[in-house]
Amino acid sequence: MACFGLVHLIVGYLAVRIAVGSGGQEADQRGAVAEIGSTAPGKVVLWVLVVGLFAYGLWQILMAAKGYHWIGKDRDRTLKRVGSAARAVVVLGLAGYAASLAAGGGGGGSGDAQQQELTAKLLALPAGKIVVGLVALVVAGVAIASIVKGVRRTFTEDLDMHDLPKGTQRWVTRLGVAGYVAKGVVFGIIAVLIGFAAFTADAGQAGGLDAALRTLAAQPFGVFALVAVAAGFAAFGVYCFGAARAHKH
Repeated sequence: MACFGLVHLIVGYLAVRIAVGSGGQEADQRGAVAEIGSTAPGKVVLWVLVVGLFAYGLWQILMAAKGYHWIGKDRDRTLKRVGSAARAVVVLGLAGYAASLAAGGGGGGSGDAQQQELTAKLLALPAGKIVVGLVALVVAGVAIASIVKGVRRTFTEDLDMHDLPKGTQRWVTRLGVAGYVAKGVVFGIIAVLIGFAAFTADAGQAGGLDAALRTLAAQPFGVFALVAVAAGFAAFGVYCFGAARAHKH
C-alpha cells in the first residue's frame, strides 16, 4: 500500500508539471512509474516498487475473496470485495509494467493509447456505441462513489485508528477525504471523455488519467483546478502511508 501511495505522489508531481507548462511525461500511473525509473538510483527503487505492487495486488485478491469481515451488511461487503478485485487488476497490471521497465523493456504503449485502442475495439462491436456509453456510465459511477466515500469518510471503516500515533488520526482522515474527492473528480472527467467518444463514435476522444488532467488544465482557471487535483492526489499518496499501518485485515 505504501508503494501504491508513492505512485500517487508522483502522479501529483507530474500533474503540477502540466499545470506550470513543463509536463512532457505522461501524468498517470504509468508515467509515475516511468518517472521513478528514469535515473540510475531509480532503477533500484523501481524493483522495490515491483515487489510492493505485486504484494499489494495479491493482498487485494485475498481481500476480494474473503476480506472485509468487519463490514456488517452483505451488500456493502460485496461492493468492497468487487472494488478490491478491480483494484487488483489495475495494480497487478501496473506491477507488470514496472517490471518490464526495470528489466529494460519498453513497457508497452501509453495509458491513453491503450484506452483509445480498447475503445476502438468496443466501438467496432455490434451496438458498440451503446457498450462504450455503458462503460462511461460505470466510470461515472466509480467517480461518484469515490467522491461520496471521501465526503462521508466511509473509508475510515476500514482503518483501525488506534494503530496510528496519537495526533495523526485527524490528518490521515483529512488526507483521505482530499484524496478520494480528487480521484472522483478525475474519474468524472474520464467518464465524460469516454461518453463523448461513444457519442461521436471516435475512439480518439477517449482517454485515461493523463488525458483527463490535460483536459482539466485546458479549461478556464484550469491551472488552479489542476493544482488542486494534484494536491489531492498527493494527499491520497500520503494517506496510503498511514492506511498501510492502520488498515484492518
